[in-house]
Amino acid sequence: MDKKIKIEMLFPEFCNLYGDISNIKYLRKCIPDAKYIETEFSKEPAFINEDVNFIYLGPMTEDMQEKVIKKLKQYKERIKELIESNVIFLVTGNAMEIFGEYIENEDGSRIEGLSIFPIYSKRDMLNRHNSLFIGKYENIEILGFKSQFTFSYGDNSEDYFLEVEKGIGLNKESNLEGIKRNNFFATYLLGPILISNPLFTKKLIEKMGIDKVELAFEEDAILAYNQRLSELKKL
Repeated sequence: MDKKIKIEMLFPEFCNLYGDISNIKYLRKCIPDAKYIETEFSKEPAFINEDVNFIYLGPMTEDMQEKVIKKLKQYKERIKELIESNVIFLVTGNAMEIFGEYIENEDGSRIEGLSIFPIYSKRDMLNRHNSLFIGKYENIEILGFKSQFTFSYGDNSEDYFLEVEKGIGLNKESNLEGIKRNNFFATYLLGPILISNPLFTKKLIEKMGIDKVELAFEEDAILAYNQRLSELKKL
């Protein structure tokens, strides 16, 4: 690795529901020599003027979604450029909805999104959906859970992340979960997905150009993953 890896977490003071900041904490253990940038909401993202290898955005409150959209709209073309140039994005929970066309409230009013992907989302704040999940990315099974007031709709058949094995996709009628384009990964899955899915984490680190990847606590992480996967398949 000739240049220092740069990993940026956007707005950690707000976009950290369900303990998702642990994704970055785990990367710090796995890649201790990388430069970690935690960009506060009031600051300009580092990815605007710097070459960043990995950008993370976690779940947030519904009010914060609208603020983050307004914040990132001015950087939309830069974000699209980074996606096309294979920079890694990991976007979890309702942060995925920001990159769609709009978020619709119960009264029909809409919050316009970044319109980078052809999906849209609908809120139902009186009904929370909770479910467990297993899906397939390439040859890797990815597990997690969902807890959400929204579902997304639209055609993600060309840009889906996971093929559902257990649970639901973008919505209850879909068997395709999340969004993937180049190295942009977005999913409704919550919690520290990188800790729960060490094989996927290893693949992401390899995509940063790091050879001979050895995860922190790798043996224990894989044992725990295999056990959880086995138990989840029995439910």
